[in-house]
Amino acid sequence: MSTLTQPTIDEARIDRPGGASNILAVVRLHLVNRYSVFAVPWMIMGGIFVVNVAIWWIIFSSISSEADRADARDGLEFSGALFYIFVYMLVLGIQAVAFTFPFALGFSVTRRDFWLGSALTFIGLSAVYSAGLTVLAAIEVATDGWGLGGSMFATFYFGGADASWIERFGLYFAAYLFFYFVGAAIATIYQRWRNNGMLVLFGTLALLLVAGIALASFTSSWPSVWAWFGSNGPSGVIAWSLVPTAIAAITGYFILRRATPKN
Repeated sequence: MSTLTQPTIDEARIDRPGGASNILAVVRLHLVNRYSVFAVPWMIMGGIFVVNVAIWWIIFSSISSEADRADARDGLEFSGALFYIFVYMLVLGIQAVAFTFPFALGFSVTRRDFWLGSALTFIGLSAVYSAGLTVLAAIEVATDGWGLGGSMFATFYFGGADASWIERFGLYFAAYLFFYFVGAAIATIYQRWRNNGMLVLFGTLALLLVAGIALASFTSSWPSVWAWFGSNGPSGVIAWSLVPTAIAAITGYFILRRATPKN
């Protein structure tokens, strides 16, 4: 799961007959480079957090009016600083297939076991990171934005300051799963069809986006589109992301069944 190192034979330890043992072996294989899987995401998040703290301090140090401070607090609820960590998980999802899949096949791991092991890894990592973000969000709310009125973890997109811990955990969890499985599905397309697959994929997505915009414009449906987003809210939209997540997981599996890795 890393571009930095390839696992060695001893590290992988895929030496037992198929089934559950091979699925767990794939999980271990994904977690061989713990630095990229566990350390780097927290380092990225820590760096983003330090930058945000500096920005909050500058903002509130330059504001003397309570009304302006309240406006600034409201604006910070829409911070997208946390989005970068999810992008990194998209990259990990891609690497999980692009770098680990050919290696695993060399040890007679079936494509089914590899995908199930990858899915189990994604679910486990999503739970771990969601728990971490939930704790950070609780601290942020309890300390009134780290004593500065800022908002990075308990933002509007993840339920805001009034969300319960279980609601916030569920939203984080759904978001992580989405980026992991979408990244992995993209990698399976590359494994199956290489550059041509990438061109067709992103070309199709671009056409669908343009067609959707054109359809909403020509049918004057934009009010209905915004009404749907408004009625569901950010939390509802993230919950709905479980649908494309499931599609990506199922599609990725069937594509991987016919994929042949090439060096």
